[in-house]
Amino acid sequence: MPRLRRHTLSVATALLALLGTGTPAVAATPEALAGAVRAPVAGHQHGGGLRNSTSSNWSGYAATGGPFTSVGADWVQPAVSCTDTDAYSAFWVGLDGDTSRTVEQIGSSADCSSGSPVYYAWYEMYPQYPTNFPDTVAPGDHLTGSVTTDGAGKFTLTLSDTTQGWTRTIDKSLKGAKLASAEVIAEAPVGLFDVLPLANFGTVAFTGATANGQSLGASNPSVIDMAKGGVTKATTSPLANGTDFAVTWQHS
Repeated sequence: MPRLRRHTLSVATALLALLGTGTPAVAATPEALAGAVRAPVAGHQHGGGLRNSTSSNWSGYAATGGPFTSVGADWVQPAVSCTDTDAYSAFWVGLDGDTSRTVEQIGSSADCSSGSPVYYAWYEMYPQYPTNFPDTVAPGDHLTGSVTTDGAGKFTLTLSDTTQGWTRTIDKSLKGAKLASAEVIAEAPVGLFDVLPLANFGTVAFTGATANGQSLGASNPSVIDMAKGGVTKATTSPLANGTDFAVTWQHS
């Protein structure tokens, strides 16, 4: 049975304002223009290998079985190659979302809006709407993200851009989080009805990936390639030293 992948779309600030759920921290992003909302996505299936999987909108590594109380990784913000078509990509660390119906994530995005690149950072505690950070994110920036929990509903989400010199630390509570999985992921966001076009981000390199204070590889994670409708959209490299890998764009 396919696992239920609960997608995280980076931000829909204009939609938040329209719904009266809060004042956007920054201007409306391309996701808002696409009418994007959070939605569950089924499409994570086991492939031929024991720990190999495909997903309609995730590429990277996911450890399941839990409980997981921490996850973290570093990555370099990729530059997107934009055409006239709007396209989207997100890079994050998180708990839950694979085999569970909550999501606790923090990360960055690289989108294309009318041919122009847009870069920003965000966090999300699904089923609440995501929130943008107002801080600058640029291609080549070195980012460090982590999500930790006390196991009783309290979470700390932290993202640092060491190139720009800023850090955001968010303390939130979420009852009912299963702590069933830990992920380090590159993602194609989801719009109102379907997965949105994946922006050409080239390759994003993740390093120092950990779960529960150990190398991510120690949790025997699944390696996930992004594929939809018979088209491979992104591929994930083998895990080096249990902590390092890359995701490479293949198709929008």
